[in-house]
Amino acid sequence: MANTYGKVSGTFQEIDNAYGKVSGTWQEADEIYAKVSGVWKLVFAAFEAGSVQTLSSGSGTFTVPQGANAIHIQAGVGGGGGAVGGADYDKAGGESAGAGGGSGAYISDKVFSVTQGETISYSIGTGGSGAGKGFNVTASGGASTTLSGSTAGAIFTLGAGGGSSGTGGGVQGPLRSNTAGTAGSASIGGTAITSGTFRDSDGTTKNVTTLTSGPVGSFNQSGNGAVGSNNGNCGGDNCRIGGSTGAASYDGNVAGGAGGSSSGSGTNGTAGTRGSGGGGGAAQVSGGSTSGAAGGSGEVKYRFLRVQ
Repeated sequence: MANTYGKVSGTFQEIDNAYGKVSGTWQEADEIYAKVSGVWKLVFAAFEAGSVQTLSSGSGTFTVPQGANAIHIQAGVGGGGGAVGGADYDKAGGESAGAGGGSGAYISDKVFSVTQGETISYSIGTGGSGAGKGFNVTASGGASTTLSGSTAGAIFTLGAGGGSSGTGGGVQGPLRSNTAGTAGSASIGGTAITSGTFRDSDGTTKNVTTLTSGPVGSFNQSGNGAVGSNNGNCGGDNCRIGGSTGAASYDGNVAGGAGGSSSGSGTNGTAGTRGSGGGGGAAQVSGGSTSGAAGGSGEVKYRFLRVQ
């Protein structure tokens, strides 16, 4: 269907909304048909927002549909960093907990300008891998999540959380140095839309400021990730220490992976989700120490709008 135009004050302008008088009352038209070569054809349809689409891995492209001029990013986050395991010693005066991985930068309920027909390219960041227990161990960081348009250019880059590490140290000491995973940084390049109305999928007209369904729960949110936690070292030979928690993502609204338990035979740290950091391993459990876990993968949840 081609774009539809009407003459306003002598100038043809593209029609965004059309109205007709029904029983003496002006009502907005959902569709307009015209007879072309004796056949009725649809020439105008009011654009309604579709359902939210989820991108959870990989890279690729999609196209802005006809009638849309904005993309609503309900949620977007870079990959979370992995975490290292714990370390136990022989008379070194302490034990080491694995530090948590950092979380990725995020977007929640942000709307950007796009152009109908343009190609949107995306890449979804993976979560960093966790690492085992011991000395001189480093978990890997996640990967960034990006979105760009053939017309809009770079819309955003959501940097990944860094992996944690435990460096130095030895069985007889000294205790190793534990470093938590770093926070991912957000770079917003697209043109944000902060006012206006759109027709939602239920047919009602809404203000863009009502878009609050994302993880943060309020409109037009974006920011950096967070640093993982770091329980460090406990004091005294054979002390028990639990693993450190991974950094939460989406401004604290999605929890990071849990640190491993130091009780009994212990447990490994658990993996992050939705860009949060992995949990670190515990130390001085029955049988030694436990391992760290992977960070959560990034994501993008989106749909198209026509904002007036």
